[in-house]
Amino acid sequence: MKTRVTLIIAALLMATNFGFAQQDEECMLNLTLMNDYVKSKKYDEAYEPWMKVRNKCPKFNRAIYQYGAKILDHKIENATGAEKVAFIEDYFVLLEKAREYYPSKYELGEILEDIGVMKYDNQKELGLSDMQIYEAFDKAYKEDLPNFTSTKGLYVYFTKTVDLYKAGKFELQKVFDKYDDVNEQLESLNAKYATDLNKLIEKEEAGQSLTKTEKKYKPYYQAKLEANDKISGSLDSYLGQLANCENLIPLYKKDFPTYKNDAEWLKRAVSRMYTKECTDDPLYIDLVKAYDATAPSADTKYFVATILYKQGKNSEGDSYIKQAYELETDTFKKARLAKRIAAGFKKRGSYSSARNYYREALKLNPSDGTPHLSIAAMYASSANSCGDTAFNKRAVFWYAAQEALKAGQADPSLKGAAKQAADSYNANAPTKSEIFTCSCEGTTINIGCWIGGSVKVPSL
Repeated sequence: MKTRVTLIIAALLMATNFGFAQQDEECMLNLTLMNDYVKSKKYDEAYEPWMKVRNKCPKFNRAIYQYGAKILDHKIENATGAEKVAFIEDYFVLLEKAREYYPSKYELGEILEDIGVMKYDNQKELGLSDMQIYEAFDKAYKEDLPNFTSTKGLYVYFTKTVDLYKAGKFELQKVFDKYDDVNEQLESLNAKYATDLNKLIEKEEAGQSLTKTEKKYKPYYQAKLEANDKISGSLDSYLGQLANCENLIPLYKKDFPTYKNDAEWLKRAVSRMYTKECTDDPLYIDLVKAYDATAPSADTKYFVATILYKQGKNSEGDSYIKQAYELETDTFKKARLAKRIAAGFKKRGSYSSARNYYREALKLNPSDGTPHLSIAAMYASSANSCGDTAFNKRAVFWYAAQEALKAGQADPSLKGAAKQAADSYNANAPTKSEIFTCSCEGTTINIGCWIGGSVKVPSL
C-alpha cells in the first residue's frame, strides 16, 4: 500500500512538471515572437503573442512589460473612440502589474508620472477634468518625489495648478507654492545630472576613455539638463503677471506675521521678491532680516548683501557676499551662487571680480558653458579701454570670440549661441585688409587693463 501511494505521488509530480515544461515552452515561443516583431517595429503583429505570454505567464520575463508598453503606445496612437480608451486603460493595468511583479525595476514615482502623462495626453478621450490631471501628478509628487523626474510631467503639474487657480479652484498662494515645489525638484534633478555629467567630462579630460554605457549616458545627461532649463523658463512664462509686485507685496504683507519664523516660507518669499525686482518695497528688507535671523545661511547672507548694495554700501555688501560664498557647501548650489555673484559684479561694472566668480562657477560645474558667454561679453564691452591703438583695441574682439566658443565646447546645447556670439565679435575685429596693411599677421598682441591676456593675429 505504501509503495502504491508513493508511485501515485511520483506520477502526479511528473505530470505537473510536464505541464510546467509545456507552459514554459509555449511562453518562450510567444515571448520570442513578440521580441522579434517589436524589434522590427511590427507592433500590430506583436500584439497577439504578447497577450498570450502576458496572460499565461505574467512573471515569465520583464520584456513583457518593457515591450508591452511600446505595443500599447502604438495601439493607443492608432486607435480611436472606445477602442483607444480600452487600450489606455490596459496601459494603466500594465504599469501597475510591472511594478507588482518587478518592484525593484519600476519605481512608484516612475509609474505614477507615466500614468499622469498618459492621462494628460488623452484628457479629452478619457473625459478627465483639470483637477483629475493635477491629482494624478500630485500623487506622484507626494508619494515618491525622488522618482518624479519627468520634465513634461513636472511642467503639466504646475500649469494645471495655474489653470485651476484661474478657474477659482485654488488660492494664489497655492500657485506660488507649486511653482517653488517644481523649481526645487528641477534644481535637485539638475544637480544630480550635472554631477554625473561632470564626472564623465573629468574622466575624458584626464585622457581616459568612456565605457560603452558612459558614452550613452553623457548625451542623456546633457539632454535632460537642456530640457529642464527650458522648462524652468516656461514655468515663468506660464506664471506671467500673477507673480508681479502688485500681487506679491500685499500677499506677503498679509502672511508675514504668521510666517515670520518659518524659514522655508521666508526663503521662498525673499527669493520671489528678489527675482521679480520688488526690492524697493520696505517689506523686502523686513523679509530678509527675518530670514537671516531665523536661518542664517549662504542664501540669507546673499540677500543681506543685495540690501546693502541697494543702499550704496558696497564695501559691506562685498563682505556679506564673501560670507555667502564661503558658507555654501553644496557644489552645484555653490556654482549657481558664483554665477549670481558674478552677475552682480558685472552689473556694477566690476568686471575683474565678476570674471573671478564666473571662473569659480566653471570649476565647480564645468558642464555649464554660460559663464564663458558672460566673460566674452565683458571682454567685448571693454575693447575700447583695453588697447593702445585702434587696431589693438579691436583685437580684443578676437579674444572675446575665442572665449565665447568655449561655451559650446563645455555644453553642446550652447554651440549655436556660442557661434552666434563669436561671429558677432569677429565682425567687429580688424578686417583682412587691415591685417595686410599693418603687416602683423601671426604676431601676438598683449591685451592690457583688467583682461590681461593675449591674442594672436589670424593668418590671411
